Amino acid sequence: MALPSSYVLRETGGNLARNVVMTVAAVVTMAVSLTALGSVLIMRQAVNKATVQYQGGVELVIFLNANVSSQEITGIRQQLVSMTPAQIKKCSYVDKAQAYVEFRQMFSGQPDMLKVMTPANMPPSFRCVPAKAQSLSQLDAEFSKQPGVYSVEYPGQEIKQWLAHFATLRNVTLVVAAGVMIGAIALVVNTIQLAIFARRREVAVMKLVGATNWFIRVPFMFEGLVEGLVGAVIAFVITFTARNTLASFTGTNPLIPSQPLIVSSHEAFLTGILIVVVGAAVGAVGSGFAVRRHLSV
Repeated sequence: MALPSSYVLRETGGNLARNVVMTVAAVVTMAVSLTALGSVLIMRQAVNKATVQYQGGVELVIFLNANVSSQEITGIRQQLVSMTPAQIKKCSYVDKAQAYVEFRQMFSGQPDMLKVMTPANMPPSFRCVPAKAQSLSQLDAEFSKQPGVYSVEYPGQEIKQWLAHFATLRNVTLVVAAGVMIGAIALVVNTIQLAIFARRREVAVMKLVGATNWFIRVPFMFEGLVEGLVGAVIAFVITFTARNTLASFTGTNPLIPSQPLIVSSHEAFLTGILIVVVGAAVGAVGSGFAVRRHLSV
């Protein structure tokens, strides 16, 4: 038996209208859980952006002057090589072009900053992992007065503490999101069950006239998908419009305390798309479970 779209839409709309209270409850619960999930993703993007220069275990950065000469760079590189592996595990050089790419990532939400800086203005740097944490101050003293060196920074401990704080916040939020998501799925299942129970006689008649199982099941499954999708769209709007507020919950940039954490609109949009997909999938899976388990046809 064919399954016309007009039939699916009519039956889905009727089911949603009959159980309006349960439908609203399911949508709101879904929106809350997906907003919590989206908040975690937004905060993670902000953290990754703030720590882009210090990923991979880097604990010491030797920033060079923007006008540093090639001879000065070579001298510093040779000195670092002579310290490996006794004092330094590994080192990498970041040139102006790479530094500018990272700068654009970190300040993607601040167009005024992007207008001021150019690749030529960016300071190159050496990023190193010391063999021992105790040698950080020694390395600082040794390189801070070298020709061509602007400054030596070792924010490793601050980064670790900040990331530990974020990990705790992330875990708590994920637990809350998981708990509310379970409640949302339960509400979707209960809503579908009520719709099935209210139409049990009509379903029996449809079977007698030759309706297939899928002909009967699809409107109920589509109902759950709609509930999940609407909740996801609400969560999308909340996370997109409040992206920088959500990012600020992790604190300020540990490397630049005066700089708030931000997430670009493009990054927030991609996160919102993921939320919509997850919401639609959860709604469809929940309704599919209810139909499969409780629809006796």
